[in-house]
Amino acid sequence: MSDIRCIGISTGGGDAPGLNAVIRAAVKCAILKYKWKVIGIPDGFDGLIWPEKSFELTLKHVSGILPRGGTILGTTNRGNPFRYRTVENGEEVLRDISPEIIANAAKLGIDAIITIGGDGSQTIGLELFQKGMKIVGVPKTIDNDLSSTELTFGFDTAVNTATDAVDKIHTTAESHHRVMVMEVMGRDAGWIALAAGMAGGAHVVLIPEIPFTIEKICDYVKARERFGKHFTIVVVAEGVKLPPELQENRRFGAVGNVVGSAIAAVSHKEVRVSVLGHIQRGGTPTPFDRVLATRFGVAAVDLIAKGEFGKMVCLRCQRIESVDFSKAIGRLKTVKPHGELVSAARAIGMCFGD
Repeated sequence: MSDIRCIGISTGGGDAPGLNAVIRAAVKCAILKYKWKVIGIPDGFDGLIWPEKSFELTLKHVSGILPRGGTILGTTNRGNPFRYRTVENGEEVLRDISPEIIANAAKLGIDAIITIGGDGSQTIGLELFQKGMKIVGVPKTIDNDLSSTELTFGFDTAVNTATDAVDKIHTTAESHHRVMVMEVMGRDAGWIALAAGMAGGAHVVLIPEIPFTIEKICDYVKARERFGKHFTIVVVAEGVKLPPELQENRRFGAVGNVVGSAIAAVSHKEVRVSVLGHIQRGGTPTPFDRVLATRFGVAAVDLIAKGEFGKMVCLRCQRIESVDFSKAIGRLKTVKPHGELVSAARAIGMCFGD
């Protein structure tokens, strides 16, 4: 058993449904199981840059937050203490303020920290660990692209939200004989687009891992027309690699609009575009995400109790395990173009534009 008396909790990067469930689980486990004090670190590591912002988290603070989206601690993706942006003599400079972070944590009486976030947050966690901070990580990304864990909380909720949108678009697309393009999140990996597309019965799914052409999509639309299907639903991940002739247009707006305009120009079909955007990040987490987040929160506290710092909790073969920060970061988990999931989608007639 490590000599821990007080832990801190920080949430960084984009928000995701289930963050509050992790916070709740960690606080309850720390207080009820180990009798520790818990400090909430607001807005990423900003609560250690300005320690007066940090506050004690009690059982009362986490009461009722399980079904709430977002994070009661706030979050940011611009608070890297190793590359902190400041203005000096009218010019923006990057400073390493990690020594101040570590010193302020000590002043607050924090013995160890749980950092909840994606690849960027876990990278910061590794660098702080290498500087002597006792820290463990909890993986968070709705894109589900962290390589060391089978699933991340928030992904299931995002897929449910996107699937519900596809279901709703289906009826209006069929009624008006339109091509409906729906853009979902997925900067580097197409897990949300693929899962929501399969679950919602989309006809075309465009993901970063599979190059596509507008001509192939339009050929597919025409083939559906010949079979009496006068509508098509296209789900596109925000990070798709646009064909060369469309790459210049990416700067003019959402990639869904670029794809939709190109389909309309070639197919001469009426096209409508919906961009889900941050709708996927919000709302009540699904029961699956609540359970996974709870398991992660408890496991992170248990790691601290066992003195196993510099590690991130993860899900493997339906079991909660842990992995060194150094092995958890820097490698994305992407959709395999010839994997089982894509093969199953192709087998039921789904088009990937290739």
